[in-house]
Amino acid sequence: ADEDIEKLRQDLDNIYLKLLDFSEQLHQSRMASIPRVEQSVKATLHEVGMPNAVLQISNERLSDGKFELNGTDQIKFLFTANKGQVPLPMNKVASGGELSRLMLSIKSLIAVHTALPTIIFDEIDTGISGEVALKVGNIMEKLSENMQVIAITHLPQIAARGNAHYTVYKDEQSDITHTNIRRIGSDER
Repeated sequence: ADEDIEKLRQDLDNIYLKLLDFSEQLHQSRMASIPRVEQSVKATLHEVGMPNAVLQISNERLSDGKFELNGTDQIKFLFTANKGQVPLPMNKVASGGELSRLMLSIKSLIAVHTALPTIIFDEIDTGISGEVALKVGNIMEKLSENMQVIAITHLPQIAARGNAHYTVYKDEQSDITHTNIRRIGSDER
């Protein structure tokens, strides 16, 4: 039994060393990618009417010997939409419209670097309107050149960029409500 215990300890030590090596490789890869991600998101945010917006990605190491699903890294997304303000955790400082545009920027970056067949935007237009909505629609239309884009929206500026439109509606039959979807014809569009 002592030999088995010793063998298992050696196996465990080897696995731990591999885990350290993989987590170091992952950390270095992330550190190399962060500046490109930040710049790309900043460029897209500028395109959708946020010229002073900054996304800052913080990648800090966990304490020695700690591992999580993301390896030894603790990643935080810090954001500011305003010139001269320090970026803070995005969930604390971004308004609905800012968060929508930030998510569009991140999703469009992911879509460009991943072979996604479909991308879904569920009310990505929250808190925006007018010229900004047109710009968001333009970005979504560009994405549709390489993949299927499904957008749930209430804004005509975004809906106008679609090739097909569907309406979702509720119907009551025999005191039961059913949710339905149907394609809208060209006259209704």
